[in-house]
Amino acid sequence: MTGSQASLSPTLAHIVDRNQVWPRMAAKYGVDNPVPPWKTSLDGLCDAIDHAVCDAEVPTFKERRDEEDGLSATVYAALPYPESQLVSLAHSLLVRGVITEDELRQRLSVIRARLEA
Repeated sequence: MTGSQASLSPTLAHIVDRNQVWPRMAAKYGVDNPVPPWKTSLDGLCDAIDHAVCDAEVPTFKERRDEEDGLSATVYAALPYPESQLVSLAHSLLVRGVITEDELRQRLSVIRARLEA
């Protein structure tokens, strides 16, 4: 893992600090489903990345899984699965420049607004 991969983005650090993991959120809102509603979208995104052929610096399947395993065991060890998978993927995409910190923050803001509406 390079030095830039070991550093935590401010947006991802905020996500980890909030500790809004699915089991806590499900209990808070009385949801019985053990699988977060966003898990299907995450799986689809991972599948799309794994099959992508483009100029962007998207990781290969092996790179993505190796990075996910490494980040989940170290930087994001405090998060349960699948939250660790989600944050690890965002981390990898940030490090590669596929998304920027501002884009991540904006997308999270849009999602939060939709959830709070």
